[in-house]
Amino acid sequence: ICTGGATVDVPIQVSRVAPGTPADKCAPRLSEGDQIVQINGHDVTHGLHQTVVQYIQKARRTNEGKLVLVVKPSPIYSGDEYEEPPYHYVPVGDVLRTPSPSNALEQSMLLLEDGLANGALITQYEIMYRKHPDLMCDEAVKPKNINKNRYRDILPYDVTRVVLKHSPGGDYINANYVNMHISGSDVINKYVATQGPLPSTTEDFWQMVLEEESNLIVMLTTVVERGRVKCHKYWPSLGEELTLTNVTVKCLVEETDDSRSFVFRDFLLHDVKNDRERKIKHMQYVAWPDHGVPESPEQFLGFTQRVRETRDTDGGPMIVHCSAGIGRTGVLVLMETAMCLIEMGEPVYPLDIVQIMRKQRAMMIQNASQYRFVCESVLTFYTQKILVSENHHPR
Repeated sequence: ICTGGATVDVPIQVSRVAPGTPADKCAPRLSEGDQIVQINGHDVTHGLHQTVVQYIQKARRTNEGKLVLVVKPSPIYSGDEYEEPPYHYVPVGDVLRTPSPSNALEQSMLLLEDGLANGALITQYEIMYRKHPDLMCDEAVKPKNINKNRYRDILPYDVTRVVLKHSPGGDYINANYVNMHISGSDVINKYVATQGPLPSTTEDFWQMVLEEESNLIVMLTTVVERGRVKCHKYWPSLGEELTLTNVTVKCLVEETDDSRSFVFRDFLLHDVKNDRERKIKHMQYVAWPDHGVPESPEQFLGFTQRVRETRDTDGGPMIVHCSAGIGRTGVLVLMETAMCLIEMGEPVYPLDIVQIMRKQRAMMIQNASQYRFVCESVLTFYTQKILVSENHHPR
């Protein structure tokens, strides 16, 4: 098992060598702390942890199953006073016979569990960049747009921002496209991550829903939390209609679940110019505290699963927002991504997922408590899947 990667600015290192495995039997033997420099000729000195795993999995399918590593021995284990040059490990036997692809997922879950237990996972999260240093937010701070931002320090990158085409208020909205590719498949989960609308940006929000052809809005906040306005009530009450320049919105259904944690609504969106109508699903998580986490992973997982079942894969991106559009929004995106990876039998590395999200919208997953919660939820979901599998396939 290896750890590290460019995400946490730590070299890829061997963290565990199981007794009796090819890594234990090869000559010379791999040791804990050895730095992996190359995998079958691919330089991984500045690579992501997930990239390393993918190279190893690729080697299983090609190169006659041979895995050749170039490593720099750990001085802690080598016993030498000088730094040895990198050298090749040529494994004895079929190094890729074990673990199987499914074990890569299992090992990633073991790493996740260990990281939560020893605190390393949170340490790595806290040293990760919050905003990509090379991505600008120039449009957001233009005088004509500055008042369209709910929070002055939470702004969309220019390169991934949603550009409105026909909004009366201009082309700017505090929203980014976030696309998450699911390894091992051709699936790309598409999102628009955005802030909770202001009274002055409600028209822009519904224009975005129209232009992006979105059929699902996921709201992860209440309108008011602890006496502070977190989001404008941008939708009409049940049976009423909201009239804007280019669209009208009517609320057809509003239902609260038995736990009073979720509210589900159906809207009818009418495109005035083209005289077209379509239904919009609106799913609101009302029991999620700002900057905090839900009471239990099980409740959160149930909501996320219902979101997945409601998502229209043929429609536009799912629109997700909380108040700022980064904290709870990031937790949901990471969780759905992890669920898909687990179902595909692919390893899950939450820190890599955070990095991918933050390259598309700054500061996704706002604090360590949210990150810990979603990691615990990933483990809970994985355990549930294992139990279901064992019940269906008893030994």
